[in-house]
Amino acid sequence: MQKPKVLIVFYSRNSSTELLAKAVAEGAIAAGAEVRMRRAREVVGHDVMRQAPGWLENATEMNAKYEAPTEADAEWADAIVFGTPTRFGSISTELKAYIDGLGGLWFQGKLNGKVGSVFGSTSSRHGGNESTLLSIYTPMAHLGLIIVPLGYADAAMFKAGTPYGATHVSQLDAVKPDEDHLAVARFQGRRVTSVARSLHCAQEPVAA
Repeated sequence: MQKPKVLIVFYSRNSSTELLAKAVAEGAIAAGAEVRMRRAREVVGHDVMRQAPGWLENATEMNAKYEAPTEADAEWADAIVFGTPTRFGSISTELKAYIDGLGGLWFQGKLNGKVGSVFGSTSSRHGGNESTLLSIYTPMAHLGLIIVPLGYADAAMFKAGTPYGATHVSQLDAVKPDEDHLAVARFQGRRVTSVARSLHCAQEPVAA
């Protein structure tokens, strides 16, 4: 049977969202998916990035590990999982810039029916995790993606995360995602893969 193709596009500055993205990928691979991980790129110059301690250094390191997402990646995928830190209760500019760049595929209808899901992180409690995930649902609907939330379909959901997607609170970047939060992200990868397989992958014929 064909493997579901899962694209994970994330933006991360201080690794919290990156660690969630890696856990989503682990879950998807464990469920039999072929995975591409891509990091959205900065939209400001180095002079601006140097004003935030560690931003330029972390970006340089992560950009060496992950390719930039392209239109071809989105066209390739059966499922697209977006990950973002919270920026004033909404999606990061860097990830939104990539989504905005998918207009050509949208116009051709090439994103219709693909699976879509979201995860994210914030630096403080009540910093906008849920509002951020929900804010991404809107462009996903416009793109024609079939939105897959997590609900409470796994025991991990009763310890961490949200029904809208995996989340984490870094407490001003002092705390990395723990095993409970990573378990939710792995479940998200498995769930997305399962739905993508049902929608897009031909079943092997049953022997007579």
